[in-house]
Amino acid sequence: MSNTATRLITLIMLLQRKPNQKASELAKELNVSVRTIHRYITMLDEMGIPVYSERGPHGGFRLIRGYRMPPLIFTPEEAVAVCLGTSIVSEIWGRIYRDAAQGALAKIDNVLPDEQRDEVAWARRSLLATGMHRADFMQLAPLLEELRRATRERRRVRMVYRGRRHPEPTQRDLDPYAMVLRWGWWYVIGYCHMRRAMRTFRVDRIIEMEVINQTFNVTDGFDIREYLAEENAAEPHVRAQMRFTPDAALVAKDAQTFWETMEEQPDGSVVVTFSSPSIEWATWQALYYGSRVTVLAPPDLRRLVAEQARAIVKQYASAG
Repeated sequence: MSNTATRLITLIMLLQRKPNQKASELAKELNVSVRTIHRYITMLDEMGIPVYSERGPHGGFRLIRGYRMPPLIFTPEEAVAVCLGTSIVSEIWGRIYRDAAQGALAKIDNVLPDEQRDEVAWARRSLLATGMHRADFMQLAPLLEELRRATRERRRVRMVYRGRRHPEPTQRDLDPYAMVLRWGWWYVIGYCHMRRAMRTFRVDRIIEMEVINQTFNVTDGFDIREYLAEENAAEPHVRAQMRFTPDAALVAKDAQTFWETMEEQPDGSVVVTFSSPSIEWATWQALYYGSRVTVLAPPDLRRLVAEQARAIVKQYASAG
């Protein structure tokens, strides 16, 4: 679909959503000039779309009352995007949104033209996203459902939580602002009344939880994407460097999405750098590759890997 056709559809949707919009407002929404908006209005009129204008301080362009754009005007690629999106929702949320996703797919399939239906059928056979959660989803489903409800209704939750650095569980009251799936783990983000600040909690570390009869307001201007970007920038990171032996060079190359840099050496070995949220995580990463890697930096990481390696040797030596 051309940019003009896409903008015309978007223009109709904008007028459906909010009548009496001025040309300057519509131009800003579509990122075009006011002159272009007037040209689009003329094109819609020629297509038989009932658009008219009202004069005055509260006037603007509007559709005739009761007009609705015909549903599901999709290109084949757009239809695939919608259907793949519903499949991902079902994969991520499981039973919480599975029925809704299947119902949406059935409705779409029922009204799509043959071209779009064939494209969607091919995509569902050939393009698959799976394995996006690591924790036991069936075990988490009740918690996720309660958290989703609390987030939607803006109700406070009271939970017993076990932190990674604090194994002793603590009780916390949380105003849940958003839920996020990152690196295969579910997190809930909100205002923690114990810390009196925004905090991020991993859902599978919640031992007990109840939604209490107390509502809250989301802080003005809160944006989950900005929060995550700031949180990531503020977190301490360990930058590590490792050398893969020549016979493990392909192992390094196959995992190159994990590395910040990757340099092949004259002897066939590969030197990589990567960032880790803690030196413990960096240690586990190095140990995962065993004798195929040598940690080059930082010195503390070399020491921890050596200590862990000696402990492993001692453990298995004593086991006979």
